[in-house]
Amino acid sequence: MILGIDTSCYTSSVAICDSLGRLLSDKRRLLPVARGQCGLRQSEALFCHIRNLPDLMEALFAEVGDAGIQAVAVSSQPRPQADSYMPVFTAGVAVARSVAASLGVPCYMTSHQEGHIMAALYSASLRWADPFLAVHLSGGTGELLYVEPQAAGFSIRVIGDTDLPPGQFIDRVGVALGLPFPAGPEIEKLAACASSTDFRLTGCVRGTHISFSGPESAAQRAVVAGVPPAEIAAAVLDNIAKSLAKAIGAARAEYGCQHVLLAGGVAANQRIRKRLHSLQLNFAQPQYAGDNAVGVALLGLKKHEQETRA
Repeated sequence: MILGIDTSCYTSSVAICDSLGRLLSDKRRLLPVARGQCGLRQSEALFCHIRNLPDLMEALFAEVGDAGIQAVAVSSQPRPQADSYMPVFTAGVAVARSVAASLGVPCYMTSHQEGHIMAALYSASLRWADPFLAVHLSGGTGELLYVEPQAAGFSIRVIGDTDLPPGQFIDRVGVALGLPFPAGPEIEKLAACASSTDFRLTGCVRGTHISFSGPESAAQRAVVAGVPPAEIAAAVLDNIAKSLAKAIGAARAEYGCQHVLLAGGVAANQRIRKRLHSLQLNFAQPQYAGDNAVGVALLGLKKHEQETRA
């Protein structure tokens, strides 16, 4: 079995898969955010992970035991880049290294972004060997990626981005509307109640680069102006979908990749998925789109298989 641990800015997550890549257990806990706030400081999030991880590990081991753990994998950084760092990931690394040392098994490092991609591929039952495009949509990331599968992970190149992560766009407007953080699920419910789509947000897409800061400012002005909340919620999600469609189209034309994978918490939004349906995209299943340790555990399995074959 392979134990995976992920400690993002939003969720504490642990998971275990077996040697065949089958998920055995998956435990998560959202980090608590006070009403009216748009997230936590890194120091606060780090403390929450330190408090959450023992409970999650106890629940995980109570379900599957720890006798068969062959390796531990952990997301040690946001992206697979030398300069990519956030303090929250040190909580997961500390626990992962401690567990690995106590069991006498290897501890493999990966990144949060690679974990998202792997979980999305797993949940969509995809085994792509050729390069593909991936769109990472979350509260902290809005990136269009060129991904080349490797024996034990991925080679990733950023080919497009957003000036404001789409999750932050949703959360900022949601909090302004009085919704709890993270606002994604409530924004989706609110948008479904819109009786009109007369209120719209104008997007700004240049090739594979998207600006959400302008639409976010316009949405905030609409809140103050008294535009019906459901119409604002619908406009926010529709703007994200239309902007993504344009950027993905540009990336397909430039890179010649027809396979596109969408991952990250925003990729679970059903309204966005519905509006992108005609593009024949591949989405992570909603329960594996958001932050989780499933992809981290599966990447750990790949790394362990490669090491044992060497």
